[in-house]
Amino acid sequence: MRATTIHAPYDLRVEDVPDPVVRLPTDAVVRVLRACVCGSDLWAYRGEAARQPGQRIGHEFLGIVEESGSEVSTVGRGDLVVAPFMWSDGVCDYCREGLTTSCEHGGFWGAVGYDGGQGEAVRVPFADGTLVRLPAEAASDDCLLSALLTLSDVMGTGHHAALGAGVREGATVAVVGDGAVGLCGVLAAQRLGAERIIALGRHEGRTAIARRFGATDVVAERGEAAVEAVRALTGGQGAHAVIEAVGTEQSMRTAVDITRAGGAIGFVGVPHGSGTGLDLGVMFNRNIALRGGVAPVRAYIPELLPDVLDGTIDPSPVFDMTVGIEGVPDGYKAMDQRTALKVMITN
Repeated sequence: MRATTIHAPYDLRVEDVPDPVVRLPTDAVVRVLRACVCGSDLWAYRGEAARQPGQRIGHEFLGIVEESGSEVSTVGRGDLVVAPFMWSDGVCDYCREGLTTSCEHGGFWGAVGYDGGQGEAVRVPFADGTLVRLPAEAASDDCLLSALLTLSDVMGTGHHAALGAGVREGATVAVVGDGAVGLCGVLAAQRLGAERIIALGRHEGRTAIARRFGATDVVAERGEAAVEAVRALTGGQGAHAVIEAVGTEQSMRTAVDITRAGGAIGFVGVPHGSGTGLDLGVMFNRNIALRGGVAPVRAYIPELLPDVLDGTIDPSPVFDMTVGIEGVPDGYKAMDQRTALKVMITN
């Protein structure tokens, strides 16, 4: 089959690799219909996250089950399924508590020795604990497939940030970051009943999506100017709930500074940079809570799936470029240069 491999910074290749097969009775093989490029993939692409030459890449996909092991009972050949960005067994203590990203037997697509999502097929360990079956008719609906694909990561991650920030009905929410996760954070806040949603971003195409997703205000400034703008919009108090979806020192400092006393920050931006941006003295004095991390999206799919299927939420506008499998390197280049927000890959 064809699959995307990474060999060095900015050196992505689409190559012939062995077809995946069922190795263990708990495995399934999924033929990929849709996959996508994540902003976190760019850290490997830029050489800021180590990868072995020839390692697979990609962690968001949905597709059709081609084969399943003898112990797999929840999905079978021909089923349309979505995979969260990590596999999990579904039965360990952490999985039962909903923290599937800490599964004792879990792992990350594209890890050494495992398939990545940006290929024609994937061997899925622990298929019963990992895969979620989707309605068969969705396979013929391109728009719905795109929306369902976001459940593999970005929509669930935005939801995780909103929960960590304590978004509730009537709350004022601020979202730091105008990437796909930040935009899904806007949509998640709207879904949870926020009264006011302030999106921080300067890219007009992205802030237009934010408004479509429910943002009531847009702040284009950065740093201290952004803090002043948010406080001006909130009577000097700041937001009850702040979603941090970037992961830099500056973005976290901005998040702290725009949080209302007694408020909370939900952070899901993959941390990178020289420091955290956290001033514990400020957080202590103003009673600011901090919660977030790697989103256990497998635990959220059952809750979010009905709203995607009935159109209550439609995260599909985060995809603004589509490529075939051979065009994946071009998709990375477009996202790296910020000419694309999020690239979808079709097989």
